[in-house]
Amino acid sequence: MGKAGFPTVPGSFTGQGFKRNDKSTEVETMMESSRTYLPAAGHDWSLPLYDPIVKLLGGDAARKALLEQASLRLGQRVLDVGCGTGTLATLIKRLHPGVEVVGLDPDPKALARAKRKAARAAVSIQFDQGFGDELPYPEAWFDCVFSSFMFHHLPPDEKGKTLRAVRRVVKPGGEFYMLDFEGPEDRAHDFLAHLLHSSDRMKDNSEGRVLSLMKQAGFADPKKVGRRRMLLGGVAYYRAGRSWQGVSA
Repeated sequence: MGKAGFPTVPGSFTGQGFKRNDKSTEVETMMESSRTYLPAAGHDWSLPLYDPIVKLLGGDAARKALLEQASLRLGQRVLDVGCGTGTLATLIKRLHPGVEVVGLDPDPKALARAKRKAARAAVSIQFDQGFGDELPYPEAWFDCVFSSFMFHHLPPDEKGKTLRAVRRVVKPGGEFYMLDFEGPEDRAHDFLAHLLHSSDRMKDNSEGRVLSLMKQAGFADPKKVGRRRMLLGGVAYYRAGRSWQGVSA
C-alpha cells in the first residue's frame, strides 16, 4: 500500500521499463505490454505549452466547475483518471485537504510535471502510471472518479473499456464526473479541439455516443448535466453513478 492507503503501482514516476518513441506524435511505453497513448498536448514536444494554453483558453475554470458538481466529504477517496499534468488532482486536494486523492496517467513526462505541481502547492497526492482501461485498484475503491479532457484521447475501442474500468472502481452509491470537448454532432467542430487533436479522435464525443457508452459500461442514470463555452470551443459535463444492484453483501 502506498501513502494515503492507496495500492501502489510498480514503477510509478520512476520511468523504469519505459521506452519512448519520439518519432511520432504518440509515445510508445513498455509496461506489461507495449501500448501507445496520445500525450496531453497531442505532441510530446508541446507538453510545456499545455498548461498555459489550457488556462488561457478557460480550461482551469472549466475544471473548477466540474469539481463544484461533486459534494466531496472528509475521508473520501478520489481518483483523477487521465490526470495529465495534475491540474485537477492538485485543485481537488487544495480545496478538499481531507480527501485522499490519486491521479493516474500513462505519460511519465506529464506525471513528472504533476508531481512538481503538487509539491509546489504543498499537497500530498499519489500519482500512478497506468492506463484508464486497466486501473490497478480494487473494486469499489473510490467514492468519486473525475475525468477532464481525457476521453477524446482514447481510441474508439478503448472508450468502452475505460468506462467499464472506471465503473468497477467506483463504490456503489459513488459517482463519476466527466468533462470533455463536445463532439462534432453537438455543434460545429471547435477550433481548440481541432488545434490539439485530429477530428478522428472526436467522433465518439457526441452526447448520444457518450451516454450510450456509459450505459453499456453499466453506469446508473448517466446524464449530460451542462455545457460551458471556453474561449475557442464548447465543453460538456457528464455525471453517472454506480448503483447497489448486483453488488454482493
